[in-house]
Amino acid sequence: MPDQSLSAARGPEAAKGAGRTAPSDPAVSPGGPAPGAGISRRRLLGTAGATGLVLGAAGGVAGYAARPAEATPLTALGAEEVMFHGKHQPGIVTPMQAHGHLVAFDLVGGAGRKEAAALLRRWSRTARRLMAGEPAAHGDTDVSRDAGPSSLTVTFGFGHGFFARTGLEKQRPVALDPLPAFSSDRLDKARSDGDLWVQIGSDDALVAFHALRALQKEAGPAARLRWQMNGFNRSPGATDRPMTTRNLMGQVDGTRNPKPSEPDFDRRIFVPASGGPSWMANGSYVVVRRIRMLLDDWEKLPVKAQEDVIGRRKSDGAPLTGGDEETAMDLERADAQGDPVVPVNAHARISRPDQNGGAAMLRRPFSYHDGFDAKGVPDAGLLFICWQADPLRGFVPVQRKLDRGDALSPFIRHEASGLFAVPGGAAEGEYVGQRLLEG
Repeated sequence: MPDQSLSAARGPEAAKGAGRTAPSDPAVSPGGPAPGAGISRRRLLGTAGATGLVLGAAGGVAGYAARPAEATPLTALGAEEVMFHGKHQPGIVTPMQAHGHLVAFDLVGGAGRKEAAALLRRWSRTARRLMAGEPAAHGDTDVSRDAGPSSLTVTFGFGHGFFARTGLEKQRPVALDPLPAFSSDRLDKARSDGDLWVQIGSDDALVAFHALRALQKEAGPAARLRWQMNGFNRSPGATDRPMTTRNLMGQVDGTRNPKPSEPDFDRRIFVPASGGPSWMANGSYVVVRRIRMLLDDWEKLPVKAQEDVIGRRKSDGAPLTGGDEETAMDLERADAQGDPVVPVNAHARISRPDQNGGAAMLRRPFSYHDGFDAKGVPDAGLLFICWQADPLRGFVPVQRKLDRGDALSPFIRHEASGLFAVPGGAAEGEYVGQRLLEG
């Protein structure tokens, strides 16, 4: 999980990547609010001048305290806006958000290319509006009318079955061939795959749900819901400095994630113009896995045993061979008994790109918790999301190696899986997938 199999960093390097706009970013729409600055009259509706009451306490006596009459501008959290239109779709290199929804749809019987194009046109229009902090064009629920864009992103992808249903089999990329079976898989077919995939992320839970509900309603008669999963991450500002996030095992999760500043980042993550069907230029392939963590078993291990499973210190994510989180792992170092300091089956050792022919993925997951069973066992883990230019050179070789001897395997279970082709971003005036559906 910490290195190659399970997560993405949300820290200074992630923030430097493309995705969210900052006040000095030329991609910010003219007149858009800067973080910490005032907000528009439209976005103040429902908050400006409001004198609602909030429950409070003073001196041990409970009472009601009036809210300040003056309007408080949106914080940077609410004002951050990600552009819908661009070279790549949003939600890939955007820093990880605090709340997310993953949704898959199947086209209904009788729905084909025409209906799919109309659906993507509706979805793109709605995503653009919501990402700008505007209401949906029709039947808006007002769930997030008080909020700004809150770093909302909406990302669309196509599954293997989409191409047969729309008569576009000849345009289906070879890279979208079904993933091979792995011995650790315990996959639920009802929660796997799908014709269409939607990823929603936001730093505000209501903004994320608002987008989910709007897109689900706009699926209309063309598509029906196949599965839906909800996830979360640490909230921005929850730590005293930007840090790589932790997963539900308590491990720093996202070390050695490829960074947009690296010279070979685009080659590893995005499809080049000459690397596949022309409609996939600047797109990417996403593997989605619901990975349940067997937390009761994991939490019985002492910290030292947990660190040996991962190959990194639990406290700060540094390799067992010393240094800090960014220090290179010394795979040759041995202890006084001559044993490797980083065990040969440690997750971080096995999943390293230099141990897998350079295979790399951009991991950008969410944690999830879907309650407890009758015995109090948590259904919790990771919604693993990884991006790459070719899954046969990214996810597949790494997962095959992990499948053969990862020390982490006894503590996780892969319960759902999907692979989707995510086309490049829509230009102004286009909808996502237009070059495929109208090409």
